[in-house]
Amino acid sequence: MMGKRDKLLNLFFSVLAIVAVWVAWTVAYYAEGNDMVVPSVNGTFAEMGRLLAEAAFWRAFGNTMLRTLEAFLLSFALGLVLALFAVVLPFVRAFLSPIVSFLRTVPTMALVLILLLWTSRAAAPVVIALLVLFPVIYASMLASLDGVRAEYGEMARVFGVGKGRQALKMYLPLAAPPVLGQMGADFSLGLKITVSGEVLSLTARSLGNMMQETATLTMNAARLMALTLVTVFAGFLFEGLFWLLKKIAGRRAE
Repeated sequence: MMGKRDKLLNLFFSVLAIVAVWVAWTVAYYAEGNDMVVPSVNGTFAEMGRLLAEAAFWRAFGNTMLRTLEAFLLSFALGLVLALFAVVLPFVRAFLSPIVSFLRTVPTMALVLILLLWTSRAAAPVVIALLVLFPVIYASMLASLDGVRAEYGEMARVFGVGKGRQALKMYLPLAAPPVLGQMGADFSLGLKITVSGEVLSLTARSLGNMMQETATLTMNAARLMALTLVTVFAGFLFEGLFWLLKKIAGRRAE
């Protein structure tokens, strides 16, 4: 368990990191002396305020979040089911191993170009995020389930518990806290990939498309930075939500 002193130290260094970023940003702004290249901190947050007042922004934000959520839920469901099968059936693990390795290493840009030929501009970012997230989620779930099996698997065999019951009644509940702890980071990664896919696919009414138009048409660096920060803050928010879910699941598992 983390003590009070450790928690305070972690908080201190987190705040210190934010201050360091602010100082580096401010130094870069004055060193460059050009708002079109490096916008000021105040200018960026003022632009963010204007952005949050635009109906078009909220439509784009909602569309991007829905795409991210769709890709995340599909990846999570697929990763969970296949990891459960893989932990109790060795041939499933062996079959999936090269597929997961391939998906983990295939270039994202190549996926975008291929998917644009096969799908629509609205669907491509979802499929891209799914293909990038699935191997990450599958690997983390399989590692968590393997850890539980290593600790309790022998006991389950001694008492004659079937493999299906082991997976659903023992491995899954006990692996829930670490899986939930990783889900926040996975969702943030999914958001990052989805927005990147929208930029490359020129997906209409999306955060990625707003970033693309801002960079190429208006060349408003402050607005582009504001859009980036909004995306980052949304990722932080969901990471915090999944952290709370992990705490709740951990208490119930005790």
